[in-house]
Amino acid sequence: MNAMNWSAVLPEIWLLALTCVVLLADLAVRDPQRALTFWLTQAGVLVFTLMHLRAAEGQATAYALGGMVVSDPMGHLLACFAGVATLATLAYARPTLAARDMQRGEFHTLALTSLLGVSIMTSANHFLVVYLGLEVMSLSLYALVALRRDHLVATEAAMKYFVLGALASGFLLYGLSMMYGATGSLEIPTVFDRIATGQINADVLVFGLVFVVAGLAFKLGAVPFHMWVPDVYQGAPTAVTLLIGAAPKLAAFAITIRLLVEGMLGLAVDWQQMFIVLAVGSLVVGNVAAIAQTNLKRMLAYSTISQIGFVLLGLSAGVVSGNTLSAGNAYSSAMFYIVTYVLTTLGSFGLIMLLSREGFECEEIDDLAGLGQRAPWIAGVMAVIMFSLAGIPPMVGFFAKLAVLQALVATNVGAYIVLAVFAVLMSLVGAFYYLRVVKVMYFDTSQAPAAEAARPAGASALLAVNGALVLLLGPLSGGLLALCRDAIVKTLAG
Repeated sequence: MNAMNWSAVLPEIWLLALTCVVLLADLAVRDPQRALTFWLTQAGVLVFTLMHLRAAEGQATAYALGGMVVSDPMGHLLACFAGVATLATLAYARPTLAARDMQRGEFHTLALTSLLGVSIMTSANHFLVVYLGLEVMSLSLYALVALRRDHLVATEAAMKYFVLGALASGFLLYGLSMMYGATGSLEIPTVFDRIATGQINADVLVFGLVFVVAGLAFKLGAVPFHMWVPDVYQGAPTAVTLLIGAAPKLAAFAITIRLLVEGMLGLAVDWQQMFIVLAVGSLVVGNVAAIAQTNLKRMLAYSTISQIGFVLLGLSAGVVSGNTLSAGNAYSSAMFYIVTYVLTTLGSFGLIMLLSREGFECEEIDDLAGLGQRAPWIAGVMAVIMFSLAGIPPMVGFFAKLAVLQALVATNVGAYIVLAVFAVLMSLVGAFYYLRVVKVMYFDTSQAPAAEAARPAGASALLAVNGALVLLLGPLSGGLLALCRDAIVKTLAG
C-alpha cells in the first residue's frame, strides 16, 4: 500500500484547483451572462469526468493518503456519473439562472465544491474521510438553496435543510464514533476485519449501527427520514433542486456501500432488516403521498422517496442465510437503479427549467396542460420520462426495476419474494400519478398564453438527448448493468 500515492487523488486535486481558479476568474468577469465562468466550469468538470473514466478503465484498486482513500472501479464509475450529472445540470440551469438574476460565480463555485464532496465520498476508505466529504457536499448545498436571498420560500427551505441536515450529520457522526469505540479503528477495512474476527464490543456496535443507518437514510431521503425532501425540492430554485437530486444520490449510495458493505458486512443481518423496513415505508409513503400532490416538484420529491425504496430493496438482498453468493447481483442492481434514476431526474427537472421563463415558474402539474399541442416534442420527452419512472417498458426505468426484482427473487427466500410482489403492487399505485402528468399534457386544455418565450437551443438539444437516452438505454441496458456489476464485483474483491 503506497503511503501517499498522489496520483490516486489527482481528480480531486484538479477539482479543488479548478474551484479556486473559477472563484478568482469570476472576480474579473463583467459579462452578466458569466460566459467565461460557465465555460471554464464546464471544461474543468469535463476534464474531471474524463480522469475518472480513464481511471475506471484501469480496473485496479489502489490506496492513497496512508490508506484513507481508495481508488477502485466503483468509486471512479460513480464519480464519473456525478461529473456527467453536474455538466448536464449546469447546462440546463444556465438560462434559468440568467432570467432570475442568479447567474453568479457563487453558483458555479458552490456546484464545484459540492461535486468535490461527492468525489471524496465515493473514494473514502476511512470514517473521517466519509464525514469530510459529506460536510463539503452538504454545506455547499445548504448555501445553494439559500442563494436566492430575496425569495422567502427558498430561504425557508434552506433553513429546514440546514437544521435537518445538521441533525442527520450528527446521527452519522455519533454512529461512527460508536463504531470506533466498538472496534478501535477508523479505517473501514480494519473495522471489517475486527467484526469478522469478533474483536468487538457487540452491544456498542449494534447501537452505533442504528445511528449510522439513520444518517444514511436521511441522505438517501428514505422514510421516516424523508420530511426534508418535498419541502426542499419545492422551495429551492429548480436548478438547485436538480443539483440536490442528482449527484448527491450517487454519493449517498457510495458511502452506504463503503460503510455497510465494505466495513460492516458482518452485521448485514442487522442492517438489512433495517433497510427492509425503510424500503417498505418509502414505497408506501412515497407513492401514496405523491397522489395528492398538485405541485410538480413536490410530486417528483415523493417520487424520489419511492424510487429510493427500490434501491434499498436491492441493498437488502446481498447476504442471504449467512452467505454472500447474491451480493454482487444485489448491489449491482441497486447501483444500476440509482444511476438510471439520476438520468430520469436530470430530464424531469431540466424540462421544468426549460418550460419556465421570467415571471413564470412551471411548477404546477396544471402548468403542463395542453403541452402536447403547444410543444409536442417536449411533451414526448416528458411522457418518456414519466413512463420510465413508472416502470413501463421499453424505458430504462422498467429494466432498473426488473433488475432489483430479479435480485430479490434470485435469493429463493419467501420473504424476499413477498417483498418483490409488494414492490410491484406499489409500482402500480405509483403509475397513477405518473400517468396523470401524461394525461394533463395531452388531454387537458391549456390555460397558457398563445405566445411563449423562445427556448434556448442548447438546453433543448440536451433535453432531446436526455429523453433519447431514457428511451434507448432500456433495450440496451445490458451493457450498463454489466458495467455496474463488474465495478461492484471488482471493488468488493479488491
